[in-house]
Amino acid sequence: MSFRLLSLGLCFLVLFHGGLAQIQPPRKQQTRLSGLSECQIDRITAREPNRVVESEAGVSEFWIPEENDELECAGVDAVRHTINPKGLLLPYYPSAPELAYVVRGEGIQGTVLPGCPETFETSFPSEGGKGEFFDKHQKVYRYKEGDILALPAGVVHWTYNDGDRPIVTIVLRDTSNVANQLDRTFRKFFLAGNSQSQQGQQGGRGQQQRGQETRWEVPSEGRAQGGKRRDEPHRAEGGRRRGQQEQEGSNIFNGFDDQILQDVFNVDYETVRQLKGQNDNRGFIVQADNFRVITPEKQEQGRERQRSSPSRGKSGRRGGGGANGFDETLCSAQLSANLANPTHADVYNPRGGRVSSLNSHKFPVLDLLQLSAERGILYKNAIHAPYYNLNAHSVIYVTSGSSRLQIVKNDGSAVFDDWVREGQLIVVPQNFAVVKKAGEEGCEWVAFKTNDNAITSQLAGRFSFVRALPEEVLVNSYEISREQAKSLKYNRQEAVVLSPRSTSPRETAKNALLNVLFG
Repeated sequence: MSFRLLSLGLCFLVLFHGGLAQIQPPRKQQTRLSGLSECQIDRITAREPNRVVESEAGVSEFWIPEENDELECAGVDAVRHTINPKGLLLPYYPSAPELAYVVRGEGIQGTVLPGCPETFETSFPSEGGKGEFFDKHQKVYRYKEGDILALPAGVVHWTYNDGDRPIVTIVLRDTSNVANQLDRTFRKFFLAGNSQSQQGQQGGRGQQQRGQETRWEVPSEGRAQGGKRRDEPHRAEGGRRRGQQEQEGSNIFNGFDDQILQDVFNVDYETVRQLKGQNDNRGFIVQADNFRVITPEKQEQGRERQRSSPSRGKSGRRGGGGANGFDETLCSAQLSANLANPTHADVYNPRGGRVSSLNSHKFPVLDLLQLSAERGILYKNAIHAPYYNLNAHSVIYVTSGSSRLQIVKNDGSAVFDDWVREGQLIVVPQNFAVVKKAGEEGCEWVAFKTNDNAITSQLAGRFSFVRALPEEVLVNSYEISREQAKSLKYNRQEAVVLSPRSTSPRETAKNALLNVLFG
């Protein structure tokens, strides 16, 4: 009898553990590969775009990783789109996730998620003039200046400018994300148009590379994280990819046989010819004057987002550890969020400025992209206290004004010490220390980070390691008096954004002389 009870108990134990294993979320797989291995960074440069592609209704300016070593080492690249009023960025799907920030303007974004229902209807008069025809499609949403747009890999995206001024967006593409499985080249698969006819121009508009010369030594053999080798046939000598710039050619339907396309769509030859776009010379941002699609009003959209965001689970992060890691299903997921609203600031100093961040806790779809964002504003001569990113590279784009940046690597040498101005982009590698000081006109920026929950550690200010250390450690580490240690810990009561120091003319002259004499 006891043997039977023991056997029955073991059976229940096995079944229980098996069921529990199915319920528990899987361990998070590696979602990002390393950039180039063992990048030796001597200098970093603030850069402007080095390739321009013009279209009928806009222009795209690219920071090409093969010519920007710091971007290649970080495993990302970037593009700035300018879309004129009534301009349509044609539908495409990317090989890697993208995160876009709307610098100026407002418009309509569409994202086609595989398997999701067509929940929107747009009505048109029927061709016979009797009744209406209803076009069903997946939902679209409006965006405005200051919004972050999440664009997952392999999903079809399009955007339209229905406003009266150009839209300007800066877009980070994470080429090292494991969703980009072929290699670390970003590929855009267009589903319409023929951008092949639009010639790319080398060098951005008024391109200047301010700052110090960049020289990154890259070995020929690279390894992925964890020491595992990864075949990389696309790299040439020195570990860099040659001739692997993003090529926007004909749309993908151009490669299929005409008869096959007629059969699968059940349309005539003329429609297939237009589908292929072989004689389309408009580029991939086209003029669409007669454009009509239904979009929810801003108030309705806000209510819809509120309804579609269920409360978080008891276990904390993203709904209590569901198997897919989201508070929302992908079909109802919120794909845009605003970073410009001052009331959402994480850090605010009325004398210095503010900083707002967006991570996967606030914006769950970022868990899928494995990216996050930050927007900062510094007032005239204000300082962002020195810090470093624990678990991410940071790609900073200045949207307004200018700032003096100093970036320091592990050996204590500065790899960048110069001004970064509006329209320029700069990479701050993981763990490199950085400090920002705004110019006379102040500075605004957006930073993209290569982790969905990027963490920073302060080196000065109320939340810094200095405040956390015992006074005795400071005294002995820096060979200073106890009074000096107190000043070091407590003289700055501000946290992250520091207001400008008010100094007398005599003290200013003294500091300038000391800088000249002792650097």
